[in-house]
Amino acid sequence: MKLVIQVVDNAKVEIEGKITGQIEKGFLVLVGVGQNDTKSDAVILAKKMVGLRIFDDENGKTNLSLADVGGDVLSVSQFTLFADCSHGRRPSFIYAGAPDIAKELYEYFNEQVERLTEKAVQTGVFGADMNVSLVNHGPFTIILDSKEL
Repeated sequence: MKLVIQVVDNAKVEIEGKITGQIEKGFLVLVGVGQNDTKSDAVILAKKMVGLRIFDDENGKTNLSLADVGGDVLSVSQFTLFADCSHGRRPSFIYAGAPDIAKELYEYFNEQVERLTEKAVQTGVFGADMNVSLVNHGPFTIILDSKEL
């Protein structure tokens, strides 16, 4: 399982002009599920992400967590995080999880984040064609891979 975590001042997801998820300060997280991922991967990444101290404190040091700043999470499914571009110029997605399993793990990840933050996670719609808008603070972007933790 892979995450791209962006610290944002605000972010939203729209589908056909309708906002499906929107936050102010917090994380926009792109969530990719691979074919060998399990619930354990979701738990590991949720704990790691929620505990990251990547918001500025009063001295400008990255020392505060999501909870410390009262931040929210906007979670967007992103199978393209498993793109294989090693051959030719057209990406292959053979390493991405099957849609039914990926959806289950994506939703489980969001449930874990809600449990840890005690706040509702805003989302896009799994498998939909979405427009994602954000103001990336910093910019500050981190990539996490459960297989590397």
